[in-house]
Amino acid sequence: MPREPLPISTRLETLSVLTADGQLDRALEPAVPHADLRRLYKTMLAARRLDERCLMLQRQGRMGTYGPSKGQEAASLGVAYALERDDWFVPTFRELAGLLWRGWPMHTWMLYWGGHEAGNAVPPGLNDLPICVPIASQCQYGMGIAWGCKLRGGGRVCVAFCGDGGTSEGDFHEALNFAGVYNLPLVMVVQNNHWAISIPRSCQTRAATIAQKAVAYGIDGLQVDGNDLLAVIAATREAVDKARTGGGPTLIEAVTYRLSMHTTADDPKKYRTDAEVREWEPRDPLPRFRAYLQKKKLLDAKIEQVIEEEITAELEAAVRQYEQQTVDATEFLRHVFAEPTPELRAQLAELEAHLAARRPARPPAPVS
Repeated sequence: MPREPLPISTRLETLSVLTADGQLDRALEPAVPHADLRRLYKTMLAARRLDERCLMLQRQGRMGTYGPSKGQEAASLGVAYALERDDWFVPTFRELAGLLWRGWPMHTWMLYWGGHEAGNAVPPGLNDLPICVPIASQCQYGMGIAWGCKLRGGGRVCVAFCGDGGTSEGDFHEALNFAGVYNLPLVMVVQNNHWAISIPRSCQTRAATIAQKAVAYGIDGLQVDGNDLLAVIAATREAVDKARTGGGPTLIEAVTYRLSMHTTADDPKKYRTDAEVREWEPRDPLPRFRAYLQKKKLLDAKIEQVIEEEITAELEAAVRQYEQQTVDATEFLRHVFAEPTPELRAQLAELEAHLAARRPARPPAPVS
């Protein structure tokens, strides 16, 4: 028998709408109302300013280890914009801009990175999952939610995120395989920022793209410029509409770049060059989208000043709320079981005694 090409029907494409300097391909421009364009810009800028403030708080000892999102704002913001409120949003820990669009308060983001349990509390009325750090574990959560959406009916869709490093985990492959077999309404977004901490993308896979991994699961794959907000919106809309109408899952590879460190526990100068970072800086999604809005006469210096002032006020209020959060150091022992075990009771008593011994003594009452 002669060799013949395999009949693979998976669709693979790449998409970009804006050039690095904000030039537009009008044929691909998604329809977005002008008011939404301005709000999208404000949300992206708010995410950048909040990211900068959290980094400062960490350096000042006012917050724990922090994972910056600088340079990756468009990849999650465009996805969040393309969803309906009742759709599901399953993040990792770099989807700050998307979470702000979905309605997460700034101080909740701060509480999470400050080590407060309240930072895991999803705002009421949102079909979102808490921030998730364990690599690729959220892929399984997203697949399970998508399965539930299909069983329940109603046209809900689930979007789950992971990074390029997460594609080396079994959870990622199992989730996509299951989603493909059962034709689930799942959109898997891989934020390919080229580095899994210190491991480059070249050490994750020999494949030319991450998007082509969709072929193995019989689903569509799309590579999108993850620093192009308009391209992310267009790609996600297409994938979400297909999932909502029974067309099944899509794998989106959002090609982006981490302009900052992996976390504040990491020194990127140990494994990547300054020249590589400088190469990506002109593709920063924020000035790119700003240039687009300026060309459309939707943004000028005066409007931007007002936006900056509003964000600054929101940030100051968020920092105050974050730092006024009360902490119960024994809480983690109180909620392991409904009925504490003898061992937990003993540990709780020991911790309470230790805390009492460290508590500063009250000054004597003044003599009347």
